[in-house]
Amino acid sequence: MTEAGGSALRVLAAGSSAGRERLEHLGRRGRGGIEAEIRQAAAEIVDRVRAGGDAALLEAVRRFDGYEAGTMGLLRLDDQGTARLSVESAVLAAIEHARGAIEAYHRALLRGPGVERVDRGGVRIEERRIAIRRVGLYVPGGRFPYPSTVLMTAVPARLAGVEEIVVATPPQAYRDSPVLRHVLDLVGVDEVWGMGGAHAVAALAYGTESIRAVDLIAGPGNAWVAAAKQHVAADVGIDRDAGPSEVVIVATAGAPAECVAADLLAQAEHDPLAVAVLVTDSAELAESVGREVDSRLADLPTAETAVAALERYGVAFVVADLDEAIALAERIAPEHLQLMGEAAEERAGEVRNAGAVFVGASSPVVFGDYVAGPSHVLPTGGSARFASGLGTDDFLRRSHTVRFSAEAAAAWAGAAETLATTEGLSAHAAAAALRRGSDGRETRR
Repeated sequence: MTEAGGSALRVLAAGSSAGRERLEHLGRRGRGGIEAEIRQAAAEIVDRVRAGGDAALLEAVRRFDGYEAGTMGLLRLDDQGTARLSVESAVLAAIEHARGAIEAYHRALLRGPGVERVDRGGVRIEERRIAIRRVGLYVPGGRFPYPSTVLMTAVPARLAGVEEIVVATPPQAYRDSPVLRHVLDLVGVDEVWGMGGAHAVAALAYGTESIRAVDLIAGPGNAWVAAAKQHVAADVGIDRDAGPSEVVIVATAGAPAECVAADLLAQAEHDPLAVAVLVTDSAELAESVGREVDSRLADLPTAETAVAALERYGVAFVVADLDEAIALAERIAPEHLQLMGEAAEERAGEVRNAGAVFVGASSPVVFGDYVAGPSHVLPTGGSARFASGLGTDDFLRRSHTVRFSAEAAAAWAGAAETLATTEGLSAHAAAAALRRGSDGRETRR
């Protein structure tokens, strides 16, 4: 087993000092893992746009997106209606297949806007599910356009009943991709703005003279986007820390090395900060996967990005047994967890800490990226310990209405008064006492 050497995917014994150091490094990849310089710079960009409005946003677009819009009218993008004419028929068919799968999945689980009631002896509680009115969707595009992200975010938003969907995406991605423009038209977004990065998050969160602020920002992004979303989270809803892509593959002997390698690289090519990790109880498999990764990198167009990601977060951990492998994966709490090899696949039901689980060599994460149905916007940075993937529920808020009859109020007032008195809240107790026929002043005697 090589702990250092020529392979782009280093192979480490999980219990070695180098293995423990690598695991600790992975554990710092969340909010604390965003470099302090990026967090500070993203916050400064957000604050400039918040204070400076249109002028500051146009300057940020010029500086960071490389787009000399000049006026806000040129930043508003609305020529997607004719894009279909430029898209190959096979791509159009694939988009329809993907949209159908995404809509079918979310529709089957939908609890849309509505009212549910609970009645108990003169007490009626109504819980209303209310669609968020105006939602901003961030669609990455710094390296490649991502029409799939439009499908994965806008489809559940529409099903939930969102009235206004606003998309922010880098202007170059919009101009270069008729597929992206077609999908934006297909799902019926209301506004498209050519802006990416922290300044786009700022404009969505706080608005400018020309852009109305949204109520919720959803969608994945790089470290700058994640840092900006964290910075604005006190003022606008954010979906989750959907940062750079992550995969942990738990594989046992017999898993196909070529599939493991291909799936690691499929995530590594997303971003230099992407996470691609193998955990296995087979040193032989780890070495085979390392060789396969090197072979595939030789002619991979995105090799530069993938190699950078593997250098930063990539590793093949070799562990003593499958129990240790599952425990290590749970500790990382990845966005995507793949289980390969018969023994590993049998353990799928035990997994708690993963944004999504893919079982077997026939179920790669790439299917989740495009055609499985659930949204590919998933918790990253270890937040899979407590967060979930994007769904229709994220675009709904709950609000309850309470009605007590006079008789029920009298019946329940004593308990409320007693609890309020126990907590030392005299005005609370007095307000409750009034509902049982007392003037409430006796509670202060």
